[in-house]
Amino acid sequence: MAPDEALLRMKTPKEPKSPRNAPAKAKPSSNASTNGATQSAFDVWLNRGLHKLFDEVANEPIPPELLQLIENDRHKVEDDKAS
Repeated sequence: MAPDEALLRMKTPKEPKSPRNAPAKAKPSSNASTNGATQSAFDVWLNRGLHKLFDEVANEPIPPELLQLIENDRHKVEDDKAS
């Protein structure tokens, strides 16, 4: 399974839809500590899932051709600012 497919299959909490013309209102939580713990657990779950999917790619070396393009662009921007 491709990483983008796996990410799409990950379940995320859905927020209820509001009418189009109604302004969005924040609802106070009756149990703030439980709500915070749920958010933290979700953040941990999401963080772990993303690292599992993308750490290998993120740790790959940057190709020399791309580094050269970045360096050339950096010099061009510096030259444009000096002018």
